[in-house]
Amino acid sequence: SNPYFHGQAEPHLYKTFTMHFNKRAIPAIAAAVASTTIVRAFTTNSVSNRVAATALPKVNMPWGTKSLLSSSRGGAKDITTTTATSLPMIFDKLFGGGSGGAFSAGIDYTAIPFPVPELAEMAKEGKAGDEVVRNGKTYKLATFAGGCFWGFELFYQRIPGVEYTAVGYTQGPEIEPTYNQVCAGATKHTEAVIVLYDPEECTYETLLDGFFERVNPLTVNGQGNDFGPQYRTGVYYHSDEQKELAEARFALEQEKYSNRKIASECKAALPFWPAEKYHQQYLEKGGRFNSPKC
Repeated sequence: SNPYFHGQAEPHLYKTFTMHFNKRAIPAIAAAVASTTIVRAFTTNSVSNRVAATALPKVNMPWGTKSLLSSSRGGAKDITTTTATSLPMIFDKLFGGGSGGAFSAGIDYTAIPFPVPELAEMAKEGKAGDEVVRNGKTYKLATFAGGCFWGFELFYQRIPGVEYTAVGYTQGPEIEPTYNQVCAGATKHTEAVIVLYDPEECTYETLLDGFFERVNPLTVNGQGNDFGPQYRTGVYYHSDEQKELAEARFALEQEKYSNRKIASECKAALPFWPAEKYHQQYLEKGGRFNSPKC
C-alpha cells in the first residue's frame, strides 16, 4: 500500500524518494533479491540484451555487489547483465512486477497529443530525426537536457518561434523507457526536452543562448536540487549544422572557466523517447498546485 509505488503520491515526491533509495539501498536489495526463490524467468526492454532463466541464478551485479548465491561448489547458472537491464528486473520483483509490472509498465504514446506519437515512431525506428512536418509546415528538432524537465520545458515554451515541445528520455540504450526506470538510474537516459521550432522565426543559436542562460554547465550529473545521471545536462544535436554551432558555442563557453571543464554533454542526439502523458507540459497545465503557467 506504499503510495510511492502505486501512483498515489505526487510525482515530485516520488522522484525524491527514488533517488534516495537508489543511492543508499540498491546493492543490498540486489543481493537480497538474487538470494531468494522469487527470481524466475526475466525479460528486459533492451533489444541487444535479452536475458532469460528458468532456474535460480547467480546474478553478476555490475555495480560490485556479490550475489549471496556465490559458492565455490558451483552448480548455479550465471546470467551476465548490465546495469540498464538488471535494475528494472530487480524492482519488478520487489514491487509486484515481472512482465507488465508497475515498474516496467509501458507508455501509450498514441494517447498523447502531437508531437509525441510522431517522436515515438522515430524512436522505434532507431532514429533521432532532424525535422517533423505537420500540415505542410516543417519544424526543426533540437534536444536539450537541463535537469528536471518540467521547468526546462516551460522555459523553452516561452521562446518565440518554438511551436511545440515534449519532454522525455534520451541518450540511453534501452527502448521505451519509463519514468520509474529512468529515475532509478536503470536505463542510462537523461531527462530532456525536445523542441520543434520554426527556423524562420527562431535560430538554433537562440536556443543555445537559452540553454546556457538556464543551465550551470559545470555541475556534474545534476542541476539545482536534482542529482543523478538522469539529470545530467547536455545539448544533443540533430544535424551537421547544429553540431558545428553547438561545438563552437561550447568552446566559447569553456573559455569562461579556465580552471574547470564543462560537464554538460555536447553529443549527437540518440532516439528521443517521450515521457508519460502527465509529464507533458506539466507546469503549463498547473503542476503540483494546479496553477497553470504561461
